[in-house]
Amino acid sequence: MLLLDGDLVLSSSSGGTGSSAASRTGGSGRELVAALLESPRIRDAADRLKATPERRISAGQEAAPRHVYVFQREYATVDPARVELVGTDEATTCIGVVIRNNKTGMTSVSHMDFPKIVEGGIKQMLELLSDDNAPFDVHLIGGFADASTEVVRSSGKKHIKQEGYSYPLCCKIVEVLHKSQQQFHLRSFCVLENNTKTDSFGNALPIIGGFVVETSSGIVIPATFDMDSRCPDEVVRRIRVSVSYYDPTWQGRLLETYDTQCDVFQIAPACWMPDWADIASSLNQLSDSEVLLQCSTSPAAEPPHFVENERRIWKYLINNPDWEETFPKHKPRVFHRTSDGSWSSKYTSTCCRSAILFGVSIFSFEN
Repeated sequence: MLLLDGDLVLSSSSGGTGSSAASRTGGSGRELVAALLESPRIRDAADRLKATPERRISAGQEAAPRHVYVFQREYATVDPARVELVGTDEATTCIGVVIRNNKTGMTSVSHMDFPKIVEGGIKQMLELLSDDNAPFDVHLIGGFADASTEVVRSSGKKHIKQEGYSYPLCCKIVEVLHKSQQQFHLRSFCVLENNTKTDSFGNALPIIGGFVVETSSGIVIPATFDMDSRCPDEVVRRIRVSVSYYDPTWQGRLLETYDTQCDVFQIAPACWMPDWADIASSLNQLSDSEVLLQCSTSPAAEPPHFVENERRIWKYLINNPDWEETFPKHKPRVFHRTSDGSWSSKYTSTCCRSAILFGVSIFSFEN
């Protein structure tokens, strides 16, 4: 059940908030989102978050805090005894979800991109949190009013439909949380209209595209990460996002990378066909504007390094057409944290997941 200041969140038709247990399953995601966007308490919380100075996370900083970075479609659950910060960035139409156990400080962060992974993804996030049935704090951050206008026909009549990517994703997240038996105290709802600004050309843009959670306190701060702090194994993990859309072993699931108990990253094998190198070479010939139009769900909202990241992925595939060279003997890539907080790689004899070969398209939209 989804709670706001201790009250159960209801559908807009039921008055916004209240205590009726029956409303836990009565409100659709659309009704819940409408009620939350109308809440002054929600708007005030979003305004406070947007007014918080953005923190830049850099791996090169002296005495840099130990952190875990989450890419698109990934999640990580961290122990405050091992990790000081956990977060994500580069979100446009995606939504970052934070679930934190206030008793233990255990914190799970995910970078959700499509509605179909929400239900299974939240179950994954809760696996290491639900040991004492404690109420959880929840933050939803990211996504914006990216609705595109579409003319649809129903009963012979024309209707204007505005959906975009962020709105259906947000509806699914709040619906799944609200229908759960677990108590989720909503602390931040900085999404959709609460997270939208307009540039000089009239394009809608997200205000906050990244954040970190201070695991000891649960405080959430807007943040960006430099390239060296999006580690370990940045490029391979980006490629794995593309592969996961077509691999049935990951359908309806978030990508697992971080081992909470051991403070280790294990990147399960991701496989691509040899012709991906040819496709990557062709894509790399596109102009920057063409890359944005073909490879993003929100071309006008992407950060300046988006095209550079795409080209680094393509160059890796061009130079490494055989995925088995990246994952020798089909084993995961394993990274251990060193004493200075950086990451050291080595292979393990235990394979996390069998690799399955697919002929897939390299066009996976980034959010």
